[in-house]
Amino acid sequence: MEERQARTAFAALSQETRLRIVRLLVQAGPEGMAAGAIAEAVEVSPSNVSFHLKDLEHAGMIVPRREARSIIYSADFTGLRDLIAFLMKDCCAGHPEICAPAFAAAQCKPSTSKKKARA
Repeated sequence: MEERQARTAFAALSQETRLRIVRLLVQAGPEGMAAGAIAEAVEVSPSNVSFHLKDLEHAGMIVPRREARSIIYSADFTGLRDLIAFLMKDCCAGHPEICAPAFAAAQCKPSTSKKKARA
């Protein structure tokens, strides 16, 4: 990932609603969620969520797909991984053991929270 792309991603994630959307979609996994369900879950209007989804898509943090008449949004796990790799690329001045806790925390773990219903 280039610095320009990283800045775009960080700018998108710096807004509260967009950060909540990305975290929600990460929890939803590859199955993703319909825009209406996302709006309901983050408690914003459908037009407001549409605005935020466009920005996140432009930043490479989410991907849409069409299913019948709905558009389903999923986290772009490749984009998110690339952003994390950008941050960690030169980690710890040649002492990778310092970064080990961050890598361990990033490992996939089953969620203990209740999953939101998907529409």
